[in-house]
Amino acid sequence: MTPLSYKRNLLAVAIGGIAFYSHVANASSPYTLPLIGEAKPSVLTTQCEDMSLRLTANHTVITSVETIKKGTLTLGNNEIEAHCLVKGKMHERIGEVDGKPYSIGFELRLPKHWNGRFLHQGNGGLDGAVRTAEGALGGGPLTGALMQGFAVISSDAGHDRGLPTFAYDPQARLDYGYQAVAKLTPMAKGLISQVYGRQPDSSYFAGCSNGGRHAMVAATRYANDYDGILVGAPGYRLPLAAVASIAGAHVYASVPGTDKSNLESAFTLAERKTVSKAILAQCDALDGLKDDMVQDVKACQTTFNLHKDVPTCESERTGLCLTQPQKDAIATIFNGVTTSKGTPFYSAFPYDAGISNKDQLGWEYSAPIKRDSGAVAMIFNTPPVDLKGYSIRNFDGARFVWEANIDELVDRVNTVDGVYQETAMSFMAPPSPENMSTLRDRGGKIMVYHGVSDAIFSMEDTEKWYQALNEKNMGRADEFAQFYPIPGMGHCRGGQATDQFDMLTPLVAWVEKGEKPQQVVASARGEGNPGGVNDELPDSWSATRTRPLCPYPSTATYNGKGDIEKATSFACRMPAK
Repeated sequence: MTPLSYKRNLLAVAIGGIAFYSHVANASSPYTLPLIGEAKPSVLTTQCEDMSLRLTANHTVITSVETIKKGTLTLGNNEIEAHCLVKGKMHERIGEVDGKPYSIGFELRLPKHWNGRFLHQGNGGLDGAVRTAEGALGGGPLTGALMQGFAVISSDAGHDRGLPTFAYDPQARLDYGYQAVAKLTPMAKGLISQVYGRQPDSSYFAGCSNGGRHAMVAATRYANDYDGILVGAPGYRLPLAAVASIAGAHVYASVPGTDKSNLESAFTLAERKTVSKAILAQCDALDGLKDDMVQDVKACQTTFNLHKDVPTCESERTGLCLTQPQKDAIATIFNGVTTSKGTPFYSAFPYDAGISNKDQLGWEYSAPIKRDSGAVAMIFNTPPVDLKGYSIRNFDGARFVWEANIDELVDRVNTVDGVYQETAMSFMAPPSPENMSTLRDRGGKIMVYHGVSDAIFSMEDTEKWYQALNEKNMGRADEFAQFYPIPGMGHCRGGQATDQFDMLTPLVAWVEKGEKPQQVVASARGEGNPGGVNDELPDSWSATRTRPLCPYPSTATYNGKGDIEKATSFACRMPAK
């Protein structure tokens, strides 16, 4: 590129930015964001095995290339078409601190009938395993990126076991947080170019939970590499959410009579069901219909009052009431845990009918000991706790949780020390997540969904992110970004919810054709569902109930007539001003 053309490009970007802000200030402006354009398909005629010797990439070892026949993989009742499976690893090395071998393991699936698109699949949890690169999201998914003809990559994010001990290696921390994506993306696109003779026409990133965090990071750090971002339940402030989970365990343990080895004794399933019924009694009809769902989540938070609407036990706990200490503990957690000085450090959680979901019990009672203890102690703690031989066998999660000082844990996610030169919040969180101007200005789009009853990553935290994004964009974030709260749904799936949906197809249509989604139809996974049955659905529901998922701040509202089990009887309406 010549200096003159470089200056012209800079000028074009600057003019585009000015035009955008002129546009958002004046809704009648004819200016529209750039359109990526529709991807073009290709057919792969070369045999997969014939490519094994000619596929190359820097710092990469291709370990195998094989043909996967049609039907070897299925999604629901659907057979995935024939494709090539490329396996490999990048940046092999020996860790300087722990002396263990590291690399970024991956698999890349390349369809025989390629739709011209690439999807990077962000995986959940602590990563540490190369999961099948099918690119399927949405409850029990019936479709996915690979099935639709995308080339799809999946990786272990730089370590080969899903244990937090990898984080004693400083580079493994950074790869897990954000650097593995930076290394995998050009490599994957390079291999795609070698196989099909051209780069992808459009590129997407998708994931839920930690995969949603990866997607949020991609939308900020790597916005020039991706055109569409699909984000589920984003743990985009994962270190603070994990500390909040441990703080929540401390709160539950403070309830008189609670057994620390069984935190459910602080707030039992029967008691949770009592609260769920109280929430439904106050909030179910706010959307115009009593259907065992709370669609108007925002209104419910001011309508429902834990202290007034749930009976207070006068003597013994019966499951039909709560003691005052129980109410105080629950309110503390749902209002958002704080430091010893009363400073909130993560987020409040919304009251929702899904408070009695299995997912709630698992994340609030088991996760602090079995999951968050190790993650906080080794990955997000700087420096990590001292372990002999860096072995998980030498770590007592329960002891760590009960001896933890929450103030210190909060401080340490923002600390550097010795060889650990990036804080946990630096390497895990997207930088300035409210600023997605790069993605916006090049025509990229982002769609985010979050279960209202998610007990580990708060839907309200995601709501605040979207509000900040909207403010940054002068009230017009919906030009390129949408946020979908899903009533009743737990973490990524499940609960008293219509949790089965395809959000990738509308994202592609928005990115490539400019067709902005007005809603996404979701279905319940009742008896006979090919994506797997959700056994938490209320008996009153049809097995095939559908509902519109509505872009925030609109909510699904009953039209006053029509089959209450069908999405067509509902409309997404904006709140009254």
